[in-house]
Amino acid sequence: MTTTEESTGRDLLPTATPARTRAAVRELLRPHRVLACGGFAVLVLATAVGLLTQPLLGRIVDVVTQGRSPGALTWPVLALAGIALVQGASTAWGMALVSRLGETALARLRELFVERALSLPLDRVERAGSGDLSARVTRDVSRVAEAVRTALPELARSGLSIVLTLGALALLDWRFLVAALVAVPVQAWTARWYVRHAVPLYARERIVTGAQQQQLLDTIGGARTVRAYGLQAEHDRRVTARSRAAVDLTMRGVRLVLRFYGRLHVAEYLGLAAVLLTGFLLVRDHAVSVGTATAAALYFHSLFTPVNTALVLLDDAQSATAGLARLVGVVDVRAEEDATDAAPPVAGPPGVLLSGVSHAYVPGQPVLHGVDLEVRPGERVALVGTSGAGKTTLAKLVAGLHRAESGRVRVGGAEPGASGGLVGLVTQEVHVFAGTLADDLRLAGPGADEAEVRAALAAVGALEWVERLPDGLDTVVGEGGHRLTTDRAQHLALARLLLADPPLVVLDEATAEAGSSGARLLDEAAERALAGRTALVVAHRLGQAAAADRVVVMDAGRIVEQGTHAELLAAGGRYADLWRAWSGSRSPGEENRSPGEGSTATEDGAPAAQGRSAPVPSPSPGRPEVSEAPH
Repeated sequence: MTTTEESTGRDLLPTATPARTRAAVRELLRPHRVLACGGFAVLVLATAVGLLTQPLLGRIVDVVTQGRSPGALTWPVLALAGIALVQGASTAWGMALVSRLGETALARLRELFVERALSLPLDRVERAGSGDLSARVTRDVSRVAEAVRTALPELARSGLSIVLTLGALALLDWRFLVAALVAVPVQAWTARWYVRHAVPLYARERIVTGAQQQQLLDTIGGARTVRAYGLQAEHDRRVTARSRAAVDLTMRGVRLVLRFYGRLHVAEYLGLAAVLLTGFLLVRDHAVSVGTATAAALYFHSLFTPVNTALVLLDDAQSATAGLARLVGVVDVRAEEDATDAAPPVAGPPGVLLSGVSHAYVPGQPVLHGVDLEVRPGERVALVGTSGAGKTTLAKLVAGLHRAESGRVRVGGAEPGASGGLVGLVTQEVHVFAGTLADDLRLAGPGADEAEVRAALAAVGALEWVERLPDGLDTVVGEGGHRLTTDRAQHLALARLLLADPPLVVLDEATAEAGSSGARLLDEAAERALAGRTALVVAHRLGQAAAADRVVVMDAGRIVEQGTHAELLAAGGRYADLWRAWSGSRSPGEENRSPGEGSTATEDGAPAAQGRSAPVPSPSPGRPEVSEAPH
């Protein structure tokens, strides 16, 4: 177990090596070589123009010391004004180009990170803990963004200033350059010392901060349970310990920076003293003028800002590098933790095959035991059983959210995660995304026009109530917007399913949270959405199982019965017992009502007329997978 695992108790997401992080930066910058060269060239021009300031000031000193007329100061002063204007304009232009380069590369990194994070296997995220991923999404991205906006342009400008200023010192007299280099060993040793201590410190700080966030999420998310069992003191102790560890590392970083600044001041003093002494000796020997010695001293003094900036920005650079390595680590998660090769094209609805599948969330406590199941192309199979039977786990394996610990799961001949576009998943916990209702639906079908969006809504029986919303399809829903009831949120999920158009659908108790009338209407909507597709349905109500082509009964992680509804009733086994218990709990009206009967309820409960649904779009392979994430 690594030190990270010991301190957090979790298998954290990977962090890229320094070499891989540098390679990733090169990959991000490679498409923008022209922009990078342009920004560099403009900054070189700005820095070179600015270096004319010191010789002009030295010229003014010579004019004064030689007792010449005031008119001799006119052109140096005018030149200084012109240099200030040109340098200011070119510096602003160059910094803008470098900033654009950094922001463009950062935007691409964010896209890659989000794309990869969303495709991570669910069990991999659960092993790491949501705190690790949220810390990377928030804190690490913020640090890298801050470095790109401030440190990157300043580092580029400071580096150029240092190189060109040292060259200007050599042009004045090579001995001035030698004197200035007295400070370099101290500065180099300081930088080396700082990097050696800062890199592991900031990497450690990121990990501890992620553990702190995870503890806060666990405590706040389970607040009711914590209070119910009187665990407040224990959780308070855990949060305090995690927070104290984060604060301790932050204070270690502050002390490190203070020592870093102190050593830089020593280097500045040594270098300036050497340049002034050299100037004194050269002027005494009439090797240079007072103005030249003044220019040399001013050149070295002007190095204070870029050198200190470059070295101080090492703090931001090291912090950002630690964050960047954590982002690249997620971007680089490869097939060994996800799917293997892409699935070959599938013509029509795919089949599903499970062979000897076993799975456990906690080692030694399996929830599935050697499951064998085949779902033929176009077949609708219902999974039934008591709570804890393993229905949802099996559905998640087929949907690709988990990978089976043993055995084989194949969808259309490939592993579920590799069959991108083949599988659509709708669960009972549906997320309504913030934005307009039309935008929410187009997340599953970005190219869908208004007619296609309306057709999908009509197909699931949702168009009527959508048109009654304040702004119809343009109504803002989700957080801060119009609140939708549970059954209406499920309507949107089913409409998204139609827009994504996957040939295989997994419904995990997708209508379980609605009331009796809402559930009945959702069952009808699901019936239309599943037409022409292979379907695996985790049935909350046995009426859904009765409408399936085949019923699979699960108990304690095993398949104990399977067959048609009629066959299982006639067999008088487990399914027949479940059916009798379920039928006995229903009202007479519900028991005799066919799936197509009923009336649509408005959001406030008023009934409305129900029309016929629009045709369901024909399935086509290769469309994006739609997975409804919980709130």
